[in-house]
Amino acid sequence: MRQFRGGVQMRSIIWMSLLILAALTVLSMPAQAFDEVFNKSYHLDSNGSVELQNINGSIEIAGWDRDTVEVYAVKYAKSASADLSRVRIDVASAPDHLSVATRYPQEKGVEVSVEYHIRVPRHARLTQIGTVNGGVRASHMETTGALRSVNGNVEVFDSAGGFRTQTTNGNLHLELLRLDPSEPVDAETVNGSIQVALRPNASAALDVHTLNGDFRSDLTCSGPAPAYDSRLTASNLMWRENQWRQGMPSDRAPF
Repeated sequence: MRQFRGGVQMRSIIWMSLLILAALTVLSMPAQAFDEVFNKSYHLDSNGSVELQNINGSIEIAGWDRDTVEVYAVKYAKSASADLSRVRIDVASAPDHLSVATRYPQEKGVEVSVEYHIRVPRHARLTQIGTVNGGVRASHMETTGALRSVNGNVEVFDSAGGFRTQTTNGNLHLELLRLDPSEPVDAETVNGSIQVALRPNASAALDVHTLNGDFRSDLTCSGPAPAYDSRLTASNLMWRENQWRQGMPSDRAPF
């Protein structure tokens, strides 16, 4: 009788262990998601302009030596695959301008994000590139551009020209090959930090704003020193309307 009861108790322990293991396995599995790919190409003059407005999702733009814009986007839905069709990607194409916009339905409850990976002519102007929730990155561009995010980082790499970068909650990171004094870089963040790297002997007007964060740059100035706003705290730095020759220390590794 004791052996029978002991066997029942042992089997109960084994079944309980298996149930706990199964529950832990279910909890460790990622939530089910649905996706849909948008992939189209459009002609654009080499000196044309590109505009992209997103809401939820990141944006990556890379320049290349073609008169073509390649728009590769992925829509992700958290709960239902039917939500994918409720979010549209609208494209308006002309020889000198391309506009891309993410359109959400008016009703609430559509949890869909869109991630953009776009190739554009290297000299195309980035007139308005922005998202609300997500990062924005541009690389290999030789142009002017306006890059904006509300909740996310804004980054520019291996590019040349004048860029206006702005975010509310995020960091700014710019690594520029060269600048033109007539095309100043404007970097502005409310809650975040700013990092800027320039090639040696770069000359430009640099306008940087931050309210809650710091500014870091390996620059040497051979002209007037940057001006500080006495109203800012020790952790805040503002450079305003100053032009001076800037160079990057020679011991810095090239980017």
